Amino acid sequence: MLEGALLEAAQTVFGSRLGAAEQYVAHLASSGIVRGLIGPREVPRLWERHVLNCAVVESLIPDGARVGDVGSGAGLPGLCLALARPDISVTLIEPLERRVTWLHEVVADLGLSNVRILRMRGEQAKEEAGELDVVTARAVSALTGLVDITLPLLDGSGQLLALKGRNVQAELDKAGKKLKRWKVQDAEVLTVGQDLLEEPTTVVRLSL
Repeated sequence: MLEGALLEAAQTVFGSRLGAAEQYVAHLASSGIVRGLIGPREVPRLWERHVLNCAVVESLIPDGARVGDVGSGAGLPGLCLALARPDISVTLIEPLERRVTWLHEVVADLGLSNVRILRMRGEQAKEEAGELDVVTARAVSALTGLVDITLPLLDGSGQLLALKGRNVQAELDKAGKKLKRWKVQDAEVLTVGQDLLEEPTTVVRLSL
């Protein structure tokens, strides 16, 4: 049950779609565990560590953007962003069939018209995904490998938002040569949600 600061944060981020966000969390805590998308130990912290941690990234996404979420898994961050931002369109890109089946079920239950789902690897999705303004990823790969998977989807223009942990600067340093090869114009580490969450979200933003 949401209460206190977490309830306030959820109301701020999801607004009129808070009910749908609560439905999504109920799916994560039930069928998401049964199908192996979420570990049972994560249930008490689904809101703070997962759903809100992802959803606050919406503040970095331009109005009406076309977003591709690579390695969507349980919809983190793609579904959270689609719930928080009805104005954007989100393409969930996920190769594993059981996860894709679950995502289809959840999207249908939540009635999300701004989401579509592709069953494929990120590096295969360029044609199917179409033009994208933003690509997101969470817990997919270290930055050195992630840029090879995600940046081709932007076709030379747009931004990658990679949700990362605290060792992110080391990842950035290691990926330096790759970033030059991909002609990344700007690479920055951002903190979002610090006014809403006890533990804000760390994001690497790469701009082409």
